[in-house]
Amino acid sequence: MLTLLHLLSSIALLVWGTHIVRTGIMRVYGSHLRRLLGHSMANAPMAFTAGIGVTALVQSSNATALLAISFVAQSLMTLPTALAVMLGADVGTALMARVLTLDLSWLSPLFTLVGVCLFLSRKQTRAGQLGRVLIGLGLIILALQLIVAAAEPITEARGMQVLFSSLAGDTLLAVVVGALFAVISYSSLAAVLLIATLASAGLIGLPVALGVVIGANVGSGVLAWLNATPQPVPARRVALGNLLYKLAGLLVLPFLPMLVEWMSGLGYSPQTQVIAFHLVYNSLRCLLLLPTVRPMADLCERLLPERAQDNGVAQPRHLDPAALDTPTLALANATRETLRIGDLVEIMLARLLEALREDRPEPGDDIRRLDDDVDALYSGVKLYLARMPRDDLAEQESLRWAEIIELAINLEQAGDIIEHMLGKVQNLKTSKRRSFSDRGVAELSQLHALLCANLSLGLSVFLSGDSASARQLLQQKRQFRKKERELAHAHVHRLHQQVVESIETSAAHLELIADMKRLNSLFCSAAYAALEGQQAQRGRQPVDPPQKPQVAPAPLPGKPART
Repeated sequence: MLTLLHLLSSIALLVWGTHIVRTGIMRVYGSHLRRLLGHSMANAPMAFTAGIGVTALVQSSNATALLAISFVAQSLMTLPTALAVMLGADVGTALMARVLTLDLSWLSPLFTLVGVCLFLSRKQTRAGQLGRVLIGLGLIILALQLIVAAAEPITEARGMQVLFSSLAGDTLLAVVVGALFAVISYSSLAAVLLIATLASAGLIGLPVALGVVIGANVGSGVLAWLNATPQPVPARRVALGNLLYKLAGLLVLPFLPMLVEWMSGLGYSPQTQVIAFHLVYNSLRCLLLLPTVRPMADLCERLLPERAQDNGVAQPRHLDPAALDTPTLALANATRETLRIGDLVEIMLARLLEALREDRPEPGDDIRRLDDDVDALYSGVKLYLARMPRDDLAEQESLRWAEIIELAINLEQAGDIIEHMLGKVQNLKTSKRRSFSDRGVAELSQLHALLCANLSLGLSVFLSGDSASARQLLQQKRQFRKKERELAHAHVHRLHQQVVESIETSAAHLELIADMKRLNSLFCSAAYAALEGQQAQRGRQPVDPPQKPQVAPAPLPGKPART
């Protein structure tokens, strides 16, 4: 039992090592790899070569699949090009399996020692992430040695011999086992390395090993399909074509016994034979299938036709899951989506002014629909940021993460406030059959114009982080507060003059002014984040607080007050 536990723990160490290498490479060179794939769209051979190179670096065809799927989902890459990339990814995996099964035992302690020193001393830097990659490589090499050592006593166990001999007579069962292990370990590379190591230890025979290798290839296609399931139809077509190409490799199964008999007479070690088969099998299969990427793309488009689905709610456009391993790219994606929320809030403000000036129902309908869109995009940004590994973010990236989530929260609450303001306006006009005075509408329009200007400048400050613009925004915030007090006093003066319309709409008028004041505070909050970020870079404590303490207004029902 203890020997089996040692074997399982060694397998887990192998899987963990491949995961560390993949995530480390993506965090350091993720943007460069995406750029490499993006520039390899001229023809299928170039895309095929790019797929080999990217997969050889990240040591995972699944990571390459996520990149290609995300490109197609954003209409940045055509389906035939993405399929060529996926074929190249299979060859890249086979090449890395060959490299990692060389006698590199002397590199394991060196990689681990250097990697740990770099990672612990400079964790949040590029050198620290490269140290993480070296640690992963050291663990992979160590795990392969441990698997060999743990497998030796298992090969002598009678029960294990009976178990693995049952696979020898059923090639299809061996394929299923290989596919399951690739899915569970999230790495076909780890599955192939394991099988080659077990074959060299004599735990499994060559027929079983080759069947499991073919199954591991199929398992990586199943894994890519599972990852693409929540994606749009164009992205799922990439995963479907990749899976069909993997299944096409099953055509070699009837010839496997003859191939095993021929390979057995070559005199090479079982490990060398397994790795060589994996490399030749993937290379020949992918080169033969490369000219068929366009017919395969047409087949996938017929099997997965585009269906127009419009549930009336906006969907995130820029939140690419494949970029989560590259914090800089992920934060840029979240920034773009948050700016999109800001654009929707700006449209809501424009519709609110129409509802204030006119009696048509259309502006109100637009505001309610847009608020649903704001809520949907806010939820997408929030969940996307929650999936980012914050412990591995650099200090500047952590600050940006906080700025994005704070602005997204503020914009979502701004959407709720605008919808609440719409309810007050419509209740006054429809239920009570009253309307604002011309002077009252003009005053609210003045505040509305200042509010739109502050929102626009606030989004600009959020995007650029410019300290001069941030100070200008704070100055405009103070001007808004001054104007708001002036207009509130002017309204009270009209009440003193017994203006009937002002008396009938007084409560709603003052409440709308208060709501605009709250919106202004939410829009101007980006200035404080920008100034604090600049001061944090210079190593100083944040200054330039508001000139006067502000009293938080009463919150909306069920909503916390924010200033």
